[in-house]
Amino acid sequence: MPELTSAKSTLTRRTWVGVLIAVLIVLLAGVSLFIGASSEVTVSGVASGDDGALFLLAASRVPRTVALLLSGAALGIAGLIMQMLVRNKFVEPSTTGVTEFASLGMMTALVLWPGMAILPRMAFVSVFALFGTWVFLRIIRFVPVRTLVLVPLVGIMLGGVVGAVTTFFAYRLDLLQALGQWMQGSFATVMRGRYEFLWIAALMMIIAWIAADRFSVIGLGEEFATNLGLNYRRVVAVGMVIVAVITACVLVTAGVLPFLGLVVPNIVSLMIGDNVRRSIPWVAGLGAVFVVACDIVARVVRFPYEMPLSVVVGIVGAGLFLWLLLRRRGRVH
Repeated sequence: MPELTSAKSTLTRRTWVGVLIAVLIVLLAGVSLFIGASSEVTVSGVASGDDGALFLLAASRVPRTVALLLSGAALGIAGLIMQMLVRNKFVEPSTTGVTEFASLGMMTALVLWPGMAILPRMAFVSVFALFGTWVFLRIIRFVPVRTLVLVPLVGIMLGGVVGAVTTFFAYRLDLLQALGQWMQGSFATVMRGRYEFLWIAALMMIIAWIAADRFSVIGLGEEFATNLGLNYRRVVAVGMVIVAVITACVLVTAGVLPFLGLVVPNIVSLMIGDNVRRSIPWVAGLGAVFVVACDIVARVVRFPYEMPLSVVVGIVGAGLFLWLLLRRRGRVH
């Protein structure tokens, strides 16, 4: 009976937290629609059918809010899948070099095909991100001691090397300013026609949910997964594609958002455990809440000017990252 009571209490708590996340998504999305430099978009103006308000809402505010929701949800799930692939809670695209490889792909695209359309550019960047994921997974196979903090440290070092190479060539080719614009995470320029490819990231989220049980199994190790009859390499390949495509979609649309894919899955894991299928909706919802909330802060701190979203996400994400490190310090193995 005590076990049954405890299970019911845990289920009730999870349900209420899920309801809270859903309510926050609706409230924050509503606030996001009516914050901006233009004072035309107001609740009364939209309700009265004002043409200017409706145009700005449809052309700018709604696309931006949808892009924020999709980016937050997708990056959270990319971090979750990356953690299952590596079996480490402190990895995500920005701590494994994947983001830096994607940035190198962006710079290469700017050099070779300056006028490349968004879709082929996203595909091109995805290839670089996929290669970066593969390189990181190959490197950590040769790390003799797989401690909790050493694996992300290897990824950060790899990212530092690739980032330095990217910056060097950008400097030599006079592309530092263009590269800096892509590296700064900001949704200020997102409008109708510039965010739709994030729906490809949404497709990757659906694929991740379909393959969720397989990701849970490979998170237990290659030998365990193989003994259960699972094709380990195939599942890892699917995970790599999901991470690479999501990273490329967000980078091409808005830039780099650090630490998001690290802190969101860890917070969800503390609440409901490590079952991937059960975690995906929570990770997606909390990631969306996190990004929209940070974007609202970025817009109101120096209103009517905007701070880059990556600054706010980086500060909050780094603080949560340090908290997670200190919290797990006694359990590092």
